[in-house]
Amino acid sequence: MAEHYGYGKNFVDLPGRSLKIHYLEWRSKEGNSNNPIPILLLHGLGDCAAVWSDLGQRLSEQNHRVIAPDLRGHGDSSKTKSGYDFDSIIDDLEAFLIALDINQPIVAIGHSWSGKLVPIWVRRSPTKITAQILVDPFFIDRLPRISKLAFPLFYKVLPFLQMMGPFESKGVAESKAKTMKQYRPWTRLQQHAFESNLEQRSDKTWGSKLAIAARNGIFEAVTLVAGLTEPLSTPSLVLIAEKGLNRNDWQLQSYRKYLTQLTLRKLPGNHWLFLVNPEEFAQVIQAYLRQITNPDFK
Repeated sequence: MAEHYGYGKNFVDLPGRSLKIHYLEWRSKEGNSNNPIPILLLHGLGDCAAVWSDLGQRLSEQNHRVIAPDLRGHGDSSKTKSGYDFDSIIDDLEAFLIALDINQPIVAIGHSWSGKLVPIWVRRSPTKITAQILVDPFFIDRLPRISKLAFPLFYKVLPFLQMMGPFESKGVAESKAKTMKQYRPWTRLQQHAFESNLEQRSDKTWGSKLAIAARNGIFEAVTLVAGLTEPLSTPSLVLIAEKGLNRNDWQLQSYRKYLTQLTLRKLPGNHWLFLVNPEEFAQVIQAYLRQITNPDFK
């Protein structure tokens, strides 16, 4: 497959929210008339839309319209001081879809923190999402409030936060990235994802584009708010990585309890399946999309 990562870079202002959202969009050359359900790709904490470059391209070649925004506080979207709770981000996404004139239900694919956000969105607005795909979600259940005491340690050790830097040069940042599990073995796709999320700051140091306020606000929300609290009948695919965050059976109990149309798959790779095992990951996504768009699917 030819590589055309970063296709369709766009910005949109969200009316009444003083927020500019950067997004990538992929469409097939023939248009998308045969697949009317748009697909929304939502990255995890500390990442940006570019991590979906391979999947977005593959799905567009199957005639899907695919959109991947940089969420508030990430990538090239606005960096606000607040608004990183689940309800605020969901409000952003609903305004984003309106701005793109998308009025029909979507398929939402969320990774890590966004894999927790999507079922909360489904619970709040069940008619807006026709199916959800959750990629190795991060803390689907809530943690005790005392866990906040450990946040400073988490900020230092979690791989998706270590690239915040600061690094004295771009070369130093790249050398660090090549040691991180999400960027090994440093393929063209992984390099593109890294470079798309790297910036030089006003003090001449380098680091990821994640805002500190986003890190703090999202981390509090994702640990202290439960992602699943009641049965959801929306068709749901949960993808678990063999070396990811959900390795134990007890971690999967909430999915089995609350997702009444659940498909559960485990794939080789780590938390970033779309970067370390992109071909098999895309094949599973494509097969599931064919399944749920089949008229006989119930």
